[in-house]
Amino acid sequence: MPKTQRIGIIMNGVTGRMGTNQHLGRSILAIRAEGGVKTESGTRIIPDPILVGRNPDKLMALGRETGIATWTTSLDEALADPAYTVYFDALATSLRAPNVRKALAAGKHVYCEKPTALTADEAYELYALARQAGVKHGVVEDKLWLPGLVKLKRLIEDGFFGRILAVKGDFGYWVFTGEEPSQPAQRPSWNYRREDGGSIIADMFCHWRYILDNLFGQVRSVCCLGATHVPRRWDETGRPYDATADDAAYALCELDGGLVAQFNSSWCTRVRRDDLLAIQVDGTLGSAVAGLRECLTQRLADTPRPVWNPDVAQPIDFFENWEPYAAGESFDNAFKRQWELFLRHVACDEPFPWNLLEGAKGVQLAELALESWHTRSWIKIPQLHR
Repeated sequence: MPKTQRIGIIMNGVTGRMGTNQHLGRSILAIRAEGGVKTESGTRIIPDPILVGRNPDKLMALGRETGIATWTTSLDEALADPAYTVYFDALATSLRAPNVRKALAAGKHVYCEKPTALTADEAYELYALARQAGVKHGVVEDKLWLPGLVKLKRLIEDGFFGRILAVKGDFGYWVFTGEEPSQPAQRPSWNYRREDGGSIIADMFCHWRYILDNLFGQVRSVCCLGATHVPRRWDETGRPYDATADDAAYALCELDGGLVAQFNSSWCTRVRRDDLLAIQVDGTLGSAVAGLRECLTQRLADTPRPVWNPDVAQPIDFFENWEPYAAGESFDNAFKRQWELFLRHVACDEPFPWNLLEGAKGVQLAELALESWHTRSWIKIPQLHR
C-alpha cells in the first residue's frame, strides 16, 4: 500500500455556490475519490476537510450530501485544532481579510479565494503577515488552468504569434434583475451593492491581472471607465434595491514592452461570441481566440483580404479560416489542478508562485481602475515589493 499523508483543511464558506461546487465537490472530494495527490516520492496526500460556516442546518445538509461528517459553526474552535493545518476561505470578500488574519495568527497555512481584501493595502498586509508567520500561502487563480487559456499559453510559448501586438478580452452576460420571479438573478444581490463589497471591477479585475501578468507581461498602467447600467434590481427575497456598484467596466492596460490589452467586462450584455469569456490575441504571424475550453487560430497565410465596400453584402465569412487548436484534448478541472499544486506546496515544499502577493496585485489593479474611472485619467501601477 502507498504511504499517505493527511492534511487537515479548514474550509470556511463552503456552503456558498462556488465553495460547494468547485472547491469542495470538484476539487477536494474529487482528489479524495482518486486516492489523494501523488508526490514524487510516491506518497499520496489525502485532504481531510472540516466544514465551517454560520448556518448549522446548511452545514449538516452539506455534510450529509458529501459524506464529510466533521463540521462546526465556530471558526475559533477549528483554528485551535492542531489536526487542521490549512485554512481555506471562500467567504464573501468583505469577510475574508479578518478571517485570514485570524488563521495566520493561529499559524495556519492559508489558501483563499480572491479578491483577497477590499483594499490593496489590506491585501498586501495579509501577504506581509503570512511572510512574518512563516506559513505557506496561496490565492485561487483558477483561470490559468482553464483549457482555453492553457492552449493559449502553449501557443505563446511555441512562438505561434510572432510579435504579439495586442490582447482583447470580452467577458460577461446578461444577469437578470430578479424583478420577474420566472427569471431570477444568476448572481447574489450583494454583487451590486458597493457597501457590501460588490463591483464588477473589484470582482473581475483580479482575474484580468493574473491572466495578463502570467501570459503576456506585467501590467504597468490602466485606464478604465466603469458604469452602473442597471440602477435597480431585486434581491433574494424579491425586494427592490438600488444598485450602488458598477456592473460594467471598459479598460485599457499597458503591459511590459508597450503591449496593449483591452478588457470589456459586463453583467449587462447579451452574448454573441464563442463563450462567456473570449480572449483574442493578435500577432504579426497569426491570431488566436480562446474561450473557457476551446481555442481557435488563424495563421498569416490563412488571413482573408477584406476590402471596405459598404454598398455590397460582405462576401467574406470571417468565422471561416479558423482552425481549432488541440481539439479533443482532455483537461482536469481548473480549481482541482491548482488545489493539487497547493497541497504539494504544503506537503513537499514544491514551488507555488500564486501567493498572497499575487492576490494583492489583483486587488491593486481593481483599486487603481476605480481611481482611473473617477479621475478620468491613466494610472501607473506601482510595483509591490516582496
